[in-house]
Amino acid sequence: MKTITTTEDLAAFCQKAATYDYVTVDTEFLRERTYYSKLCLVQLAVQGDGEDDAVLVDPLEGALSLEPLYDLFRDTSVVKVFHAARQDLEIFYVDAGVIPTPLFDTQVAAMVCGFGEQAGYETLVRKIAKQQLDKTSRFTDWSRRPLTDAQKTYALADVTHLRGIYEFLAAKLHETNREKWVAEEMHILTDPETYITHPEEAWKRVKTRNNSGKFLAIVRELAQFRENHAQSRNIPRNRVFKDDALVELASTKPATQQDLGRSRLLLREARKGEIADGILAAVKAGLDCPTKNQPKPDTRQEKLQVNPALADLLRVLLKAKTESYGVAPKLIANAAELDQIAAGIRDVSSLRGWRADVFGQDALRLCEGKVALTARGNNIKIIEL
Repeated sequence: MKTITTTEDLAAFCQKAATYDYVTVDTEFLRERTYYSKLCLVQLAVQGDGEDDAVLVDPLEGALSLEPLYDLFRDTSVVKVFHAARQDLEIFYVDAGVIPTPLFDTQVAAMVCGFGEQAGYETLVRKIAKQQLDKTSRFTDWSRRPLTDAQKTYALADVTHLRGIYEFLAAKLHETNREKWVAEEMHILTDPETYITHPEEAWKRVKTRNNSGKFLAIVRELAQFRENHAQSRNIPRNRVFKDDALVELASTKPATQQDLGRSRLLLREARKGEIADGILAAVKAGLDCPTKNQPKPDTRQEKLQVNPALADLLRVLLKAKTESYGVAPKLIANAAELDQIAAGIRDVSSLRGWRADVFGQDALRLCEGKVALTARGNNIKIIEL
């Protein structure tokens, strides 16, 4: 197996890959000790069984530039094939502002083709490639060198089997006329906004039971400070302080370092120095926030006037539709969306695009009393009224 450690060799492989219809791509990275993922290895493969048709690219060895790879990512004549691409794409976007196009995610395609919700790579290898993966190197520290032959073989399998999986799924999508379904899903993965973290919005990820404006203002300031500090130091946000400590701080409203010393959940390192100063400043900013600028909790779901009988009928319709089309139900709509539709809300993804063709149009007709559902044996049928 070939390991690329120079820019020249990477450029040569990428020039070769540019002559093919597609290239399969995967990465190995670490994120346990950093805010941003540390790229440790890139795996690439093109069609063929030759030794040079699948390679490992080692960014930790030598003076290697990934620019030839990024040029390949920009080449719209070559499909870039990933499995569960989001974290891989985030690495490339953060590093170089590049998102591979056109993009094909086999996990998304597998959901569309009836392989269940979030089908794992191992499952697709077993069901489509009819192979078994060697899992002994699954928990490798990919930043350590040298890599063993077993580790290299394990990493390379992530792109060699992917070739057959892609060809099978692409043919299946063409056969069932569902190519545009996957294309619509790729819009999210290829949108740069997917990979941009806005510190001022970080508070929305913190689970709290207190919805008072003053409390949420403190939560917002603390979460924003934590996000900025973690990004600037490239450390995990939980290394600054965890969510439970954040909620405790918003409740106790410390004003001095002595107050911080009484926290039950705050890490010792956060009770002094820059983090302590940042916490105290954030709490003060939250307390001083004018009422009009305080964040408002999203209570739309709680205020929905849901017709429970209609919501149940929508669930039955969704189950019938997904069984008929052989797709994962959650790919079309989750329980919250069904409740929103039953409450009269129409700005939901299940009523747009291919989802509307499969489910949304009939869901609206059901809500409007234009159709009914009936059971015939094990099948649910739609009856025009």
